[in-house]
Amino acid sequence: MSAANDAPVDPPLIDLPIETHDSGFYDGFSRAVTIPSKIIVSLIILWAIFFPVSASETLTAANTSIIASFSGWYVYLVALIMLVCLVVAIVPQSGSLRIGVPDEKPEFSRFSWFAMLFGAGIGIGMLTYSTGEPLSHFSNNPDIIRGIVEPRSAETVRSAYLYTFLHWGFAAWGTYAMVGLAIGYVAYRRNLPLTIRSALAPIFGRAMSGPAGHVVDVFAVVATILGVSVTMGLGVEQFVAGLYRVGLGDWLMVPKADGSGLTASAAAIVVALLILVGASTISALSGVGRGIKWLSNLNMGLSFGLLALFAIVGSGVYGLRLLGVGLWDYVRTLPQMALTLFSSDGSATGDALVQWQLDWSVFYWAWWIAFAPFVGMFIARISRGRTIREYVFGVVLVPSLMCFIWMALAGGTAIDLELSGAAGGAIVNTGISDQLYATLDALLSPGMALIVSSLVVLLLMTYLVTSVDSAILIVNTINGAGEEEGQRRYHILFWGAALAFVVGSMLILGGIDAIRITMIIGALPFSVVVALMVLSIAKAIIFDIRRKHHGVPTTAEACEEWNEKVLANE
Repeated sequence: MSAANDAPVDPPLIDLPIETHDSGFYDGFSRAVTIPSKIIVSLIILWAIFFPVSASETLTAANTSIIASFSGWYVYLVALIMLVCLVVAIVPQSGSLRIGVPDEKPEFSRFSWFAMLFGAGIGIGMLTYSTGEPLSHFSNNPDIIRGIVEPRSAETVRSAYLYTFLHWGFAAWGTYAMVGLAIGYVAYRRNLPLTIRSALAPIFGRAMSGPAGHVVDVFAVVATILGVSVTMGLGVEQFVAGLYRVGLGDWLMVPKADGSGLTASAAAIVVALLILVGASTISALSGVGRGIKWLSNLNMGLSFGLLALFAIVGSGVYGLRLLGVGLWDYVRTLPQMALTLFSSDGSATGDALVQWQLDWSVFYWAWWIAFAPFVGMFIARISRGRTIREYVFGVVLVPSLMCFIWMALAGGTAIDLELSGAAGGAIVNTGISDQLYATLDALLSPGMALIVSSLVVLLLMTYLVTSVDSAILIVNTINGAGEEEGQRRYHILFWGAALAFVVGSMLILGGIDAIRITMIIGALPFSVVVALMVLSIAKAIIFDIRRKHHGVPTTAEACEEWNEKVLANE
């Protein structure tokens, strides 16, 4: 009996065939994934368009029952994800393992890698929430609800940034890092397809080739479409608000039903979607060529230019102070905050705390999970060759810090303008999609505010185009069993149109809240997949450490040589 046969642990699975069609309309695609995904998304669209009253009532009921029932699931799952990311990074045996073969060098330099991470999932959120989130928590957060601090006071700013950093820090990027690691580890060490189902192969083995794997990928496609729809919905609202600010017509905005301000008109939503999704679809059809690279470079330049504006012309020193205090509070309280789950005790305060968590934390955790197939696959593709330690710390720490800097400088300037009385309530009392423009109006002269607001509209458009373009290509990669060659223009057109109809129907039906609720519910099935990914990557790493200890191969190439030796000795 050879030593190979005596090994206490077998080599890993290095082959996961996924059936794809070899001709016709679905050439290069898995019909078992593509067709059900299209049917589910189409049914959501038809439901919202043809049964708006039923859809509205169902979403309202879901908001008060289904989502509340699963709030603890989202909170504890994200806490587990952050813990596992930390453990696999700091344990020497796991942290030293590579996402690739042992001596493989990273494909991209650290600077290029960090730059791509910055663009992966930050852009649109930064433009909408860099001022919007701190200002929202400045007006209402758990400390205000409990009566500890007064709303819109100087004492409230510290807690406002604690909750802002909670939502945009390690929870978001830990979720992306976990999904990307689970996919990239088996794709680049074991040559499994670069798709979602492969991440579960360490648990379920070849079963992921069949119906169970198809279901996992369908969940991923639907979650991606709904997650990107939230991003698009926010972007469309801010895009329309920007066009209104720069004077392109009163028809763009109409009074809200409750009279609390203005909102994008149905006509404006349709026009904005035609422009944005049309450009995204054209970009996706052309592939990742010069145009998309030029847009990415433009994004980066305009983003840092806007950040420099807030640092130099805005409240830079105040913002940096907020950054330092916020970081200290965040790191110090993260274990407690990550595990906090508010429950109703029958009092008005208890009910308000539960509702705040549903509106903010639970929404964010679901959003990050729904966005994770898209961002996670992108991060996996650009991280080959890095050690797990470098990967986790790079993916979690660097983008989180960039988010914190954005929130501190842009949001800090807005809060400082309100506290000093210079804004006179013009920023805090407007809608979240308009607050960045309102900050620029209060900070700059009318002429400069118009110029910078126009640049923000351009920046928002480029972020939307690149995000939607990338999402369409990722969806087709999942449908194509991890291969990109099979992407056909008709499928790109379908997903572009589907995104437009999901966003448009939901925005017109019930505004961004309708999209948020739909996404939180739609993310539930994929959240189960993410939980299994955590277990799967933990098993894969633990077994690879055992394999290394016993001299059993852990990569595809070494496994092939091992198998040849076993056959030769039989």
